[in-house]
Amino acid sequence: MNPLTNRKIFLIISLLLLTLNSIRIIWITYHKTPDHPHAKDGVIDFQNWKFTNYHLITLDGEWEFYPNQFLTPSSFDKRAKAVNHFITVPEKSQNSVDKRSPYGYGTYRLQVLLPKSKEKLYGVQIQRIASAFDIYISGKLIGGSGKPAKYPNQYKPESLPFSTFFQTEANTMEIIIHVANYDYHSGGIIKPIKFGTAQAINHETNSLKNLEVMTFIILLLHCVYAFILYIIGNRKTELVYFSLVLISSMFATLLDDSKLLLHWLPINYEWSIKLNYIPYIYINLFALLFIKQVLFNSKQVLLSRWILILFCVLSIVLLVSPFPYTFYIGRITLKLSYIPYIYTIVLIWKSIRNGKRDAIYLLLSVISMVNSTVWGAIKGKWLELTYYPFDIIIAVILFACYLFRLHLHIAKQNERQAIELKRVDKIKDEFLANAAHELRNPLHGIINIAETILTSGSFSIKDKEHLQLLVMIGRRMSYTLNDILDITRLKEPNVQLQKQRVHVQTITNGVVDMLQFMTQRKPITFKVVIPESFPYVFADENRLIQILFNLLHNAVKYSDEGTITVTASRKNHMAIIHITDTGRGMDNRTLQKIFLPYEQENTDTNSGIGGIGLGLSICKQLIELHGGSIHVESTPGKGSIFSFTLPIAKNTDHKKGESEVATTIHSPSDTLKPLGDLKSETPEFSPLEEEGDNKQRIILVDDDPINLQILTKMLSSEFYISTANSGKEALTLLHQREWDLIISDVMMPNMSGYELTRHIRKQYSISELPILLLTARNESEDIHTAFLSGANDYVIKPAESLELKSRVRALTNLRTSIKKHLQIEAAWLQAQIQPHFLFNTLNTIASLSEIDTKRMIHLLNEFGNYLQRSFDGKNTETTIPLADELDLIRSYLYIEKERFGDRINVDWDLEENNSLMIPPMAIQTLVENAIHHGILKRTQGGNVRIQLINHDAFFKVTIADDGIGMEKWKADKILNNHLSTSGVGLANTNHRLIKAYGQGLDITSIPDKGTTVSFCVPKTQP
Repeated sequence: MNPLTNRKIFLIISLLLLTLNSIRIIWITYHKTPDHPHAKDGVIDFQNWKFTNYHLITLDGEWEFYPNQFLTPSSFDKRAKAVNHFITVPEKSQNSVDKRSPYGYGTYRLQVLLPKSKEKLYGVQIQRIASAFDIYISGKLIGGSGKPAKYPNQYKPESLPFSTFFQTEANTMEIIIHVANYDYHSGGIIKPIKFGTAQAINHETNSLKNLEVMTFIILLLHCVYAFILYIIGNRKTELVYFSLVLISSMFATLLDDSKLLLHWLPINYEWSIKLNYIPYIYINLFALLFIKQVLFNSKQVLLSRWILILFCVLSIVLLVSPFPYTFYIGRITLKLSYIPYIYTIVLIWKSIRNGKRDAIYLLLSVISMVNSTVWGAIKGKWLELTYYPFDIIIAVILFACYLFRLHLHIAKQNERQAIELKRVDKIKDEFLANAAHELRNPLHGIINIAETILTSGSFSIKDKEHLQLLVMIGRRMSYTLNDILDITRLKEPNVQLQKQRVHVQTITNGVVDMLQFMTQRKPITFKVVIPESFPYVFADENRLIQILFNLLHNAVKYSDEGTITVTASRKNHMAIIHITDTGRGMDNRTLQKIFLPYEQENTDTNSGIGGIGLGLSICKQLIELHGGSIHVESTPGKGSIFSFTLPIAKNTDHKKGESEVATTIHSPSDTLKPLGDLKSETPEFSPLEEEGDNKQRIILVDDDPINLQILTKMLSSEFYISTANSGKEALTLLHQREWDLIISDVMMPNMSGYELTRHIRKQYSISELPILLLTARNESEDIHTAFLSGANDYVIKPAESLELKSRVRALTNLRTSIKKHLQIEAAWLQAQIQPHFLFNTLNTIASLSEIDTKRMIHLLNEFGNYLQRSFDGKNTETTIPLADELDLIRSYLYIEKERFGDRINVDWDLEENNSLMIPPMAIQTLVENAIHHGILKRTQGGNVRIQLINHDAFFKVTIADDGIGMEKWKADKILNNHLSTSGVGLANTNHRLIKAYGQGLDITSIPDKGTTVSFCVPKTQP
């Protein structure tokens, strides 16, 4: 901005002075006393004068004066009149009660000739008589100020204006005034005495007081708002100086013509004179300090410092000096007070020339103050002028204008800076988003490589812990990058929410399942205490998962142990979800900024927790987008409660009362929820068509009937579909027949898709029964949890038909291929005959041919039957009749008994059932194991008992021997071994039984006493 030129500055100042003085002259002219008779030789003639109720006239002119005498009306005699003389009233400094000195006492006398009028109520107004007086009207004492006396120790000075009223019936009035002065530098009647009707006296007195009070109130209001701005603002020093200027001006106003302060407070004469100088000194001084502060920003200006010191010293000297010296010091100080004015004008002028155009307001304000000071000097020395407050009011207004201009300038600057900050913030967000995108791929590469090395390599415990720490840190950084992307997306104005009816309990259970793997082995238990009948909320399912995940993840981060509880309640049309933890809690300072982005608790106890403080901010924004709110209550050391609201969906059905609360507990020791009694809820098997041999069978699991209907229509043309509304129903269906694929939604009540997958994986491996999970989110934590639970694949909802069918075909075809491969492999393994078994059997046949042909023929028949059963095509089936299995065992036992003789004894205890089906070679394997690894390990051999017992719901097959037995850990190891690739052993049989019936072998063994192996075959089989 271009600076003002000197010419423009002069022009503006000239216009201001012209305006100020024009207004003042108009004011003086309006209040000018009309021309009237003056006193001559102690007499003033008003016989032809017409008094009004609005104007007063002055009793100026020649008064009789009697020095060093206090005369009463009755004491005027020839002697007194002989010594009288006349003086002009009001007196100037050269006129005093004594030509040689302003100090002493005396009597003033004036005779007033009144007009013949009905108006007989008059009044006088005395502005200033130094320093004490009494006034007599027509011989009566009607008042005074102070106490005049002949001796200094007897008189009492006072400096107050005086007005009084009196009534007279005569046309001639005598005024006598006793005056005494022993203090002031000028004595006698210093200001004109005004005379007029009582109404005129009241009018002028009240007008003057009202004008002074109005000025005081204006100054006070400006002072109050300046003080308030200082308190609530940035505590700017210039506001303090501005307030001090106003306070000084208020005192000056209250000590001016009417001297209102002296009427309100009991201030003695000496201090009233001293205090009269102080405000005028400090108005100039504080104005200088104000100017210096706003224009030079607290920089030290050497001369202003010396001026400050000078006037502070003068003020102190003025206040503590003896009273006789007060007038001289005061006059010197007032004359020196022009120095701050001049210096202030110079400083402002320089600032304006340096480009601070708004400083012109300050210059005009100071000029207005100087103008008021000059007119004040004129009023005191040469002219009798009425009170005029407008110069000082205009000066204050100009000061305020500068402050307002400064405020507007700062506001505009702040606005520009805010726009710039928003632009920079947007650039920052874009940079963070781009950086997050660029970092995600290499970060995921690092995580994947670390996980691959961790699962494939053989490391020491320390190296393994380092790799696990690397993966954990990588995932934490991945969550941070996702938060950065989310906070950037939420700032966009076009954020869309896919709102629908969402079941809170279902979503909560699913999120808790996701968080199980993130507790970092902390002893933390999750409790979901939400009624299954709790109303649906109207929300974006994906975003609700994100909200719950962030809040629960935050609770996990700041909890070392304890319980995290999720509850829900309803209030009006809003659902209130509470998340309570027993963690570390937060103090009030942290609570104030907990939902701000990039803010998090920064304490020693929380160091190393990680994150950049975006999760809760994202939650707050998402909840508010849904029309809800969130708040937190916390106590340090006791935990926190996060509560947020969401609108309840319309037309929500309630099947049960809300008092029936379903409590789900997820503990670190058992991440699976109890199933309860599966038989209590048996769903109907609902295939869409008659069964055939070419279509694979699929179970669809979802708590939403509409979703089940949509998925069924998409897949029913190629697959046989059965549906289940819950995880329990799916597990019940699972045991009714053989299935090729399970498709399950992740978020379901009571049992989530993750938990259902974990239950299925207890019985079926990934290759034996594929599981496809449907999830609403494509976030890494969802996918990671899905694969950790044992899923083969996942599809993002809403599923595209082409993508879903392609993934379903891939999984079912893979399962069919693996099934055929396993059947062929099992048949091949079953058909294997150990070479030594074959050679030993042939040797036995050869030996019998020489000694017992009949036994040889019988052995050949049994051996042939054994070979025929071993190579039977039925061995590729999942199950065979029990009779076929027993026929194979009898042939095998006959051959072994021919070889080992009395070392093998077999006890049969069978309740045969021709309808019973069992996996091929399930019993034969156990019998062979009992003979070769049990009784034949003893020299004397032993006994084998084959037992089949018919129970109510199942048949129990038991193979017991009294061989060498084994330790329990060996039995556990056998059952936990992978499938044998060299033959059909116990591990292979155990695995096939689990696959077929849900439970495997039960081995009980005592070393040196024998082993009992048993399994159960349900009577009702799929």
